[in-house]
Amino acid sequence: MNPDPVKLNAEQVLDLARKTFEIEAAAVLGLAKRLGGEFVQAVELMLACRGRVVVMGMGKSGHIGRKIAATLASTGTPAMFVHPAEASHGDLGMITAQDVVLAISNSGESEELTVILPVLSRQGVPMIAITGGAQSALARHARVTLDSSVALEACPLNLAPTASTTAQLAMGDALAVALLDVRGFREEDFARSHPGGALGRKLLTHVSDVMRSGDAVPQVRPDTSFSDLMREMSAKGLGASAIVDGERRVLGIFTDGDLRRLVEKGTDLRSSKAGDVMHANPRTVRADSLAVEAAALMEQYRITSVLVVDESGVLCGALNSNDLMRAKVI
Repeated sequence: MNPDPVKLNAEQVLDLARKTFEIEAAAVLGLAKRLGGEFVQAVELMLACRGRVVVMGMGKSGHIGRKIAATLASTGTPAMFVHPAEASHGDLGMITAQDVVLAISNSGESEELTVILPVLSRQGVPMIAITGGAQSALARHARVTLDSSVALEACPLNLAPTASTTAQLAMGDALAVALLDVRGFREEDFARSHPGGALGRKLLTHVSDVMRSGDAVPQVRPDTSFSDLMREMSAKGLGASAIVDGERRVLGIFTDGDLRRLVEKGTDLRSSKAGDVMHANPRTVRADSLAVEAAALMEQYRITSVLVVDESGVLCGALNSNDLMRAKVI
């Protein structure tokens, strides 16, 4: 038989959740109050590192360590995570004297970690400890010790690592933020390490990467008949066509919207030429502009297509809002 289902006490659940937030917030605030010269020394040590920051930790501290290593690497500080248990079985060879080890352990006595500390010391690898054990083996071997101790875990049994891992994570984030600021790390640098993210697409994607070019760009001369203009627009599917001179310099543009407005006015278009109906001096962008700038231009002037020109004003491409959406720029 199945045991009786547990009856949920909603008020108790919410009370425990709120208490968890309070305990973990207090743990992080406690770090801020204790912060001092050791933190500055840790930043200096990591800044001077000619190799990588090697983050290590066991169990829950290991999970936190992986995240800290990823944050450091994505914000300008080369870093990697090495599992302490794997290190004692060969992976220790991945660590050199050019590296800095950032070791994380709440107690500072994790067996898998403490067994390799003497080896790292003999190799001359500088170590930074994030630990709640000020007198621990880890603290004794570390050149710099960052106190991450907490008064209480959020776990009602005071057993499961909760507030302590939150404190470790916050300390790692603080190191990463301090380092990126000292390095002068900018949005462009962040984008280069996140090319698949939204910021990466905005800061790295240029108009030339997403524009239509060559025969895919609709273009006619001013003396082109209106019917041929329509055929060019239909064939290229941009929703617009450039009107260019003999040297392909942009003179104007004609769009689906222009057609609709002329039809609404009852204009007789049968004898019209492209030069008669075009919108002169249209908005254009350069091929080397960021795609996000083209998107902003289109939004500002409420247009759905824009022509791309080179430094001489010669047509070299075109794009519309669909092109930008496919590239996930907008």
